[in-house]
Amino acid sequence: MNQSLKKTLLALSSSAYFMLFAFPASTNYSLKSFEFGSGGEYNMGSTNYFLEGLSGETASERQSSTNYAANSGLQFVQMANTPETPLFTNDDNWYDKLKIVIAASNNPSDTGFAVAISKDNFTTTQYVKSDNTVGSSLALSDFKTYAGWGGATGTLIIGLDANTTYKVKVKARQGRYTEGPWGPVAQADTAGVSVSMDIDIASTDTETSPPYTVSVGDLQAGTVVTATDRVWIDFDTNAYNGGAIYVRGQNTGLYSAKSAHTISSASTDLATAASGYGLQGVSATQTSGGPLALVAPYNGAGDNVGIIDTTFREILTSSAPIIAGRASFYTKAKITATTPAADDYADLLTIVVSAVF
Repeated sequence: MNQSLKKTLLALSSSAYFMLFAFPASTNYSLKSFEFGSGGEYNMGSTNYFLEGLSGETASERQSSTNYAANSGLQFVQMANTPETPLFTNDDNWYDKLKIVIAASNNPSDTGFAVAISKDNFTTTQYVKSDNTVGSSLALSDFKTYAGWGGATGTLIIGLDANTTYKVKVKARQGRYTEGPWGPVAQADTAGVSVSMDIDIASTDTETSPPYTVSVGDLQAGTVVTATDRVWIDFDTNAYNGGAIYVRGQNTGLYSAKSAHTISSASTDLATAASGYGLQGVSATQTSGGPLALVAPYNGAGDNVGIIDTTFREILTSSAPIIAGRASFYTKAKITATTPAADDYADLLTIVVSAVF
């Protein structure tokens, strides 16, 4: 009887062992499949293609959630690190370019990085090409190294639309079949195209309001008279090639309807000329950019003046963007003893600003 009981216990023990192997389970977990798979060779290639694998790689190579992804297999061991958020900025009120500084993210120096860009939150995706312009396709030549993207200094993405919000993201590749996912998104805005000008009339650097009138006062024969008030001009533009200020008169000088006479304007030294009328630049400054400069013959000293006639004449210029440019001008006149007396000698000046975008 003892022998029979012993055989029964062995049978039960054997059965329990078999069930545990077939369907491992606990109170909280159940393992449906636990067999160890086996792949083929780790390196299978031909003239044109190359395939790498590891024995035992899972069929599903990537498991992910909203914030995390678990990758397995040789490819993900070799894959470049996903780039961190790039620095994307508008450093100087640019209207058609933005600066990007990508993150190396601990990748080797020969890692290639590509930049995707969009102005509609990636409903439409474009790519930064090797020449830093924007195109609709991504080529291998558009993957540049960290140094190729300017390193810590960064590089400019050019040819963008003005007054537009852009978003960018970066991905990396390091060798064959190692291109990783896009990294996080950064955002920056291009500025609007801008040019502005303002006029003030005052004896000192003061903001004034229209109407704008400069009185030269009473003219005496043989004497150069300078108006007390200056003509002040403000100039701002973000145009890469700067711009210029032009002036013209309604007449060819100071005209009197009562006497039907004109005190003619010319570019001359009124100290030695018999008579005349014109503008003389006094100052030209800016907060940044530029510089704003007086243009000859309006940059003379003493009693030298520039002509004011019916042709637009350049009086101020800047070859680069300028912020808070401000210049001032004297109005000077001189008459002869034979100039007809009248109280309505006047001219109407038109000042125009132009920017080179």
